[in-house]
Order: sequence, then C-alpha cells, then structure tokens
Amino acid sequence: MRAAYWILAGPLALFYLYAGTLKAVRSREALRPMMAWVDDTPMAAVRAIGAVEVLGAVGLLLPPLTGIVPWLATAAAAGFVLLQLGAIRVHLRMGDRQLALNVGLLCVAAVTCRLATVS
Repeated sequence: MRAAYWILAGPLALFYLYAGTLKAVRSREALRPMMAWVDDTPMAAVRAIGAVEVLGAVGLLLPPLTGIVPWLATAAAAGFVLLQLGAIRVHLRMGDRQLALNVGLLCVAAVTCRLATVS
C-alpha cells in the first residue's frame, strides 16, 4: 500500500505545487489563458487558493517522509477532494463543461486519502 500511496501522492503533490505556485505569484492577465475563472474571483482569493494548494502538496509529502503527524497526509488529500468539489461547482456555474481534469484530480485525491489512512 505504501508504494501505491507514493505512485498517486507524488504526482498529485507536484501538480498542486506547480498550480499553487502559479496562482500565488502570477498576475491575473498571466493566469487568464489557463484559468478563465480568475476574472470572476478576487486576486486575494486566487492567491489564497494557491497557498492552500502549495501547503496541501507539502502535507502530502512531508508527514509520510518524516513520520511526524502522519494524519496530515490524510487531511491534505481530503482537502484536495473538497477543493475539487468546489472547483467543479465553479466551472458548472460558469457554464464550463470541461471537467475531466477536475474529476480526475478528485478521484486521485480520494484514492490517495484512502491510501493515506491505510499506510
């Protein structure tokens, strides 16, 4: 089970580390081509989402590696499930039906959450 956790959690953490960093440092204009929802969202909220994504990525990696508060990995994965549920809601509200990435991330985060509780 430990190997399965790392196979899923590693790429998931890298994705959120990258996406969160972009949201935390790039301007609205630079984010717009990738994320149309930034036009309807205050930049403070976009930055906060980016910070949450970066912290969640760290939460997926460090606790299992160090053995310190390992339940944080489960909390981080569960947080990503909630984040994607919110993202899907935002996309649907905007009329955007391209949800494959969000649904995929939701599924990977859910399985990672389950694997983190088993490991």
